[in-house]
Amino acid sequence: MNLPTWVWLATIGGFALVLALDFYLVARNPREPTFKECVGWVSFYVGLAVLFGIGLLVVSGPGHGGEFFAGWITEYSLSVDNLFVFLLIMSRFQVPRQYRQKVLLIGIVLALLMRGAFIAAGAEAVSRFDWLFYVFGAFLVYTAWKLVGHEEDEAEFSENLALRTVRRVLPTTDTYHGARLTVHLGRRMVTPMLIVMVAIGTTDLLFALDSIPAIFGLTKEPYLVFTANAFALMGLRQLFFLIGGLLDRLVYLSKGLSVVLAFIGVKLILEALHHDGVSWAPEIPILVSLGVILGTLAVTTVLSLVKSSRDARKEVAEPVER
Repeated sequence: MNLPTWVWLATIGGFALVLALDFYLVARNPREPTFKECVGWVSFYVGLAVLFGIGLLVVSGPGHGGEFFAGWITEYSLSVDNLFVFLLIMSRFQVPRQYRQKVLLIGIVLALLMRGAFIAAGAEAVSRFDWLFYVFGAFLVYTAWKLVGHEEDEAEFSENLALRTVRRVLPTTDTYHGARLTVHLGRRMVTPMLIVMVAIGTTDLLFALDSIPAIFGLTKEPYLVFTANAFALMGLRQLFFLIGGLLDRLVYLSKGLSVVLAFIGVKLILEALHHDGVSWAPEIPILVSLGVILGTLAVTTVLSLVKSSRDARKEVAEPVER
């Protein structure tokens, strides 16, 4: 896809316009959104992504359209898993519920900016060094194994280097001052509101260490990588409130994501071998990849909800039996 500069500028401008409208609505009335609002906004962002993908199918053909849908679904699924950590961050910093929308939105914008730089660097690297696909593939397989091997561990949030640096360099107040990021108390100080935004933005960048290689395993086009990530992140704020109570019920989500990451890792390695002249290494069509991703996520979601329902019935039945 040799796209002219204006296409990139128009796409980025479109994303910026939608996020600016979103931010205006959040800043105008800071509160926890209702279920109906969350459903509406999530449907809006999902609809935008679907329309964009259909437009790619029409303009660029099923190859690029299929790559976008596979990448977007993968990134969106990995983002759902990230919501567990966002929930921990919110609890750790005791963010007032009426300001959680603003924290998430600005944190996600920071994450999108950093991912853009990460994607640009990754695209340049893979265009110059073909052997990186072996590294990406092996890393994804290792990440999948780690997800399975450590799924029983209790989830924890630990401050990363960027967050520790901000805390050390900038004087910080002990309490929130509304939704303000800084306050003057004898001297200019930052509030915990800014700290938690940095926490969410930089923590998401750590998540990108597996999600970006994963999408490069589905498409080599920087434009598709960027737009798939942008659409996955843009609806994440409303999704946080929409499925917050459902997160604990998705008990097999990590297993499903591990299967997806392992599949993409193996796909990357096989395709790298194929391009290096290994005859027995097949190239996996994007429609097969899309089917595996959708099928795996659908099965793990259904099995998770079935298990959660059975566990809930057991908890209700046990006191009765006693």
